[in-house]
Amino acid sequence: MPTLTKLYSMKEAALHNTPDDCWVVVDGKIYDVTKYLEDHPGGADVLLEATGAASLVHFSCTYYPCGKDATEEFDDAGHSKSAKELMQDYFVGELDSDPTPEIPEMEVFRKEQDTGFARKLMDDVVQYWSIPAAVIGISAVVAILYARRK
Repeated sequence: MPTLTKLYSMKEAALHNTPDDCWVVVDGKIYDVTKYLEDHPGGADVLLEATGAASLVHFSCTYYPCGKDATEEFDDAGHSKSAKELMQDYFVGELDSDPTPEIPEMEVFRKEQDTGFARKLMDDVVQYWSIPAAVIGISAVVAILYARRK
């Protein structure tokens, strides 16, 4: 009779990164190594670091999934065949191979390209606003002086 394997996302696995609750992801499989922390030849810190717990210092898991795949570290350590067999005792599930990332929808705005003379003139007025302001100011002074003369 086939057994059903529970699927977990990396975000779910990342929540288990403490000495009291430690999950490690290796080759797409998730292992609860909490009870093995003290017996691990490399020490508990090695397993905790493999969970991505070290990244908690710099990021908040609320906004940044801190879990990581420890496959590379596991392979680099050169574990024996018996160590790989021992891992099966701690198996809890598999990593969801199709995690749909939550990507916010973005609107794309396209700037209209109007190359007409009026548009260029308005761009220049906006860019060189001091010239029209000076013309208006001088005109106002001349108008006031002219009005006082009469």
